[in-house]
Amino acid sequence: MEAGLLDLSLSFVVEVIAFILMILILARWVYPPVMRAAEGRQRQISEQLAAAERARQEAEQRLADAEGHLNEARQRGAEIVEGAGRSAEQLRTELRGRAQEEAKRIVDNATREIDAERQKAVDAVRGQVADLVVAATEKVVGETLDDRLHRSLIDRAIAQVGEDSRN
Repeated sequence: MEAGLLDLSLSFVVEVIAFILMILILARWVYPPVMRAAEGRQRQISEQLAAAERARQEAEQRLADAEGHLNEARQRGAEIVEGAGRSAEQLRTELRGRAQEEAKRIVDNATREIDAERQKAVDAVRGQVADLVVAATEKVVGETLDDRLHRSLIDRAIAQVGEDSRN
């Protein structure tokens, strides 16, 4: 039995030596390139994560800038609309004032023209009444009156016609 134990021990020792040699070969020629590749991949992943973080921060900054520009544009738009409203109201007030002035001017001109025409008509009627009074007086009296008496009669007749037309 000793021989079986020894055989087993010898094969065990050979397997252990083969395993150790395999470990040494792997440690010498396989492990360093695998480790370099793993470290390179780890470095690459770290760099990509850092780049992604920088891109995220840049995107956040751009978003904040865009929101700022958008808010500024909205504010400027509101100011423009408000200014246009003020300008429109000012123009409306100015045009209303001009229209009222023009209407007042037209009414004043029409009133003056009406007054002038009425005065012309009154003067024409007075002249005609005076002529009629003179003619009637000459027919009734049968002679021509002097200027002073003539004027006195005309004024009385006009006053009487004015009172009759008012009643």
